[in-house]
Amino acid sequence: MGRVLRAAVLLSSLLHCNAFLELSGPSEIKGVWKDSVTLPCAYVPVEDLVQQTLTWTVVHDEGSGAIIRRDDSGDQVLLSEYRDRVSIPKDDPGNVSLIILNLEISDKGTYTCQVTWRDSNNSLIAKEITTSLEVVKVAATKPIIRAAEPGLTLPAGASTSLSCEAGGSPPISYRWFRRGPAGTAELLRSGAELAWRGLRPSDSGTYFCEAHNRAGAGAVQRSDAVRLTVTDVPTTTAALQRNVATTGGLHSTTDLPITATTSESGVGYPGKNETIQEFQRTGLSLYMVILIAVVCGAVVFLIISLITCIRKPKEAQIYDVKFHNSRAAASSSTGHYEEPISATENHYVMELGESRVSEEVNKDVSGCVANTQESEYEVGDTS
Repeated sequence: MGRVLRAAVLLSSLLHCNAFLELSGPSEIKGVWKDSVTLPCAYVPVEDLVQQTLTWTVVHDEGSGAIIRRDDSGDQVLLSEYRDRVSIPKDDPGNVSLIILNLEISDKGTYTCQVTWRDSNNSLIAKEITTSLEVVKVAATKPIIRAAEPGLTLPAGASTSLSCEAGGSPPISYRWFRRGPAGTAELLRSGAELAWRGLRPSDSGTYFCEAHNRAGAGAVQRSDAVRLTVTDVPTTTAALQRNVATTGGLHSTTDLPITATTSESGVGYPGKNETIQEFQRTGLSLYMVILIAVVCGAVVFLIISLITCIRKPKEAQIYDVKFHNSRAAASSSTGHYEEPISATENHYVMELGESRVSEEVNKDVSGCVANTQESEYEVGDTS
């Protein structure tokens, strides 16, 4: 009677465990060629049951076999064609899904998830589910342009970028264009991103991108065009404010941040106003140019003054030489010897200016002429 009771308790516990140990997952799933896919397989953990083994197997055109196995020693990939492409989530009790990367067309097939548990009576319980995988090629979808910065109206000098995103089987190729006059399009670059480090007003324009992949048989998908507007910074707030201070002959400049408010266009973001702080740089300010001009003028004036002061003594020496020469000529003509006239007899007073020097010279010259005449008369009388 006791044995019957124990058997009934064991049977009821097994039935109870089987009622909770059910693997769940879809029967069919589609994966995109060259993309990744997850084959779901999960159960609700039970306290008295411990997972012993987990095995994923496959049956497809290339053959059949176990792909990956998990036990107490860890995970082992058993099929070489899936090496480095399959994995099972860790540290997530009850989740035993299979993740396949970089899907190939040959991965199409039937996949089986099989889990074995051990209960408190050391009995083994096994469950499994099957999922069919279909691998399809998906052409690139219509791309969407997203802005890295809120809004597409920005001040000159700001940095921004646009990204092109499309769905479909990878790899997806992207190209960026700028719309020109008469509906023409200028190819800018290849790649998913179009970036500017420093915007200029000439960058304003209409931009769009194209996407295509091999699955689309060469079909090209074009995005909607977006308008980028680069504004000149207003004079009241955008002109560079440079404080120039001169201390000990050294000039220091300070750049002040400029604040501008922009309105968003709504591409990828809701419309709102945002404050953008940028540093704007320009050339020399007007008062610096005036200061340089004044200094140059002062230097020219100083040079002219020095030249004038140097020339005045030279002219005085010329008059003195002429004066001595005239006296010497007068004394030689009369035959009388006269002592040289000292410099003090020239009566030159440089401090009184050029007019005083001229008067003194004229007086001395007239005196020389009178002495010359007297000498001639004396010679006549002697004869």
